Amino acid sequence: MSDQNDREYWNRHAKNYDRSMALLGGPIPRMVELTAQAVQGASKVLEVAAGTGVVTPALSRAAHEVVATDYAAVMVATLEDRVRAQGLANVRCERADLYALRFEPGSFDAVVAANVLHLVPDLPGALSALRRVLKPGGRLVAPTYCHDETPISWFVSRTLALTGFPGHRRFRASSLRQALASAGLRVGRAETLQGVIPIGYIDGTFDAG
Repeated sequence: MSDQNDREYWNRHAKNYDRSMALLGGPIPRMVELTAQAVQGASKVLEVAAGTGVVTPALSRAAHEVVATDYAAVMVATLEDRVRAQGLANVRCERADLYALRFEPGSFDAVVAANVLHLVPDLPGALSALRRVLKPGGRLVAPTYCHDETPISWFVSRTLALTGFPGHRRFRASSLRQALASAGLRVGRAETLQGVIPIGYIDGTFDAG
C-alpha cells in the first residue's frame, strides 16, 4: 500500500472510521469471531492494516503475541490509544507498509489482513509480502469486503467512489477465493458474511515452495 494519495485518505478519515461501521459494520462481529478462531493459540500473529483496532482486541485474547500494524500514522495513533485503553499487554503497535515489512521470513504463525485486499494497488505483490513472513504451514486470514457481491453493495461501492474512497478492485466472494487460490492459498474456511457490503471470509495456508 505505497500510494501516497491512499495513505493521505486514511490519515484524514482515521477519526471517522469507527463511525462508518454504523453503515458497513453488520458483518464485522462474525468476521471477528471467525478470525479469532483461526488464530486461537498461535504464538505470534501479525495484523496488517489494523486500522483503529476493530479486530485487534480479539486477536489479543486468542494469541500469545500480536504485532498490529498500519501504514497510516493517524491510524496507528488511534490504534495505540485503543490498545492502551483496553490494557492489551501482548499487543505491540507499529507503523508498517504491507509491501515493505521489516520482519524476517517465517516470523509469524498467522497473518491477519482484514478488509484490505480490495484496497491494495498490487494484489500479487501484497500476497507475496504476507506469504514471506509466514512460517511454513502458517495461516493467512483475509476477510475482505466484496463490493460487487449484491446489487446493493454494487450501488454503495460506486457511491463511496465518488467520495474519493481508495478502492482498487471490487470482489465477489467467488473472485476473492479465486484470487487467493491463484496465489497458492489452500483455502481452509470460506464464508460469505451478509451486510450492506458483504465480507468474504477466507483463511488458509499456502502451498509449499
